[in-house]
Amino acid sequence: MEPDKRVVGIKQSRKAVREGRARRVYLAADADPAITGPIAAECAAAGIPVETGKTMAQLGHACGIAVGAAVAAELIS
Repeated sequence: MEPDKRVVGIKQSRKAVREGRARRVYLAADADPAITGPIAAECAAAGIPVETGKTMAQLGHACGIAVGAAVAAELIS
């Protein structure tokens, strides 16, 4: 994902979903369901596709950060 077209983290991703700026949301498969569950429900209600195939480490690496990430969102350009 391009840096200017994504947000990383639960708070920023939820904000993007609520504001209608998210095109797709990525949830780490090994993240705590208590964290990922509410945003998955928001995405379902908003009709935003969700992908869950990567681990936290893989998702963080894909976003260009040195730590794991539970949630990331690709933004509408």
